[in-house]
Amino acid sequence: MPRLIMWNMITLDGHFQGAEPWSIDWLEYTWGPELEAFSMEQLNAAGRLLFGRVTYEGMAAHWTRETGQIADIMNRLPKTVFSRTLARADWSNTDLVGSDAAAEVRRLKEYPGDDMFIFGSATLCDGLMAQGLIDELRVGVNPVLLGSGTPLFRPRPSRLRLELIETRPLSSGCVILRYRPDPGS
Repeated sequence: MPRLIMWNMITLDGHFQGAEPWSIDWLEYTWGPELEAFSMEQLNAAGRLLFGRVTYEGMAAHWTRETGQIADIMNRLPKTVFSRTLARADWSNTDLVGSDAAAEVRRLKEYPGDDMFIFGSATLCDGLMAQGLIDELRVGVNPVLLGSGTPLFRPRPSRLRLELIETRPLSSGCVILRYRPDPGS
């Protein structure tokens, strides 16, 4: 059965975007051959991508204009966008789900296939983590302090312990951390 894996890049002070939506220019500090190879590794392992509305709109606007190997995969992969406000989802191979995201993820996990990935989509990640549906958290920590922005993780009603699976430092200073939620927490 597919696992659900969250992948996000954050600053050292925990932001996944700056003060304005899609202010992610700080990602340029660490983008390079190593991070590109890691991105390809993840995309090649993905059977489906999941997005909240805001990330979906930004990703669709970007990847439908791009060309190259990453764009080809992003445009080809099946995608699910969770939104109660979108009327339609026009990006290729996208299903629009306007109802309970957790119920749909549970349904998707019942079918054999490759892992599902969530990119961005902090609100969706937060809701699915609260339901115990995220099987692995992958976080790229970038060596920059923004001082303000949108935090990736919101306050939780209870503690969630994580088990470290892998630490992968990159020559750019970015460190990729892989965690699995501790079932005993």
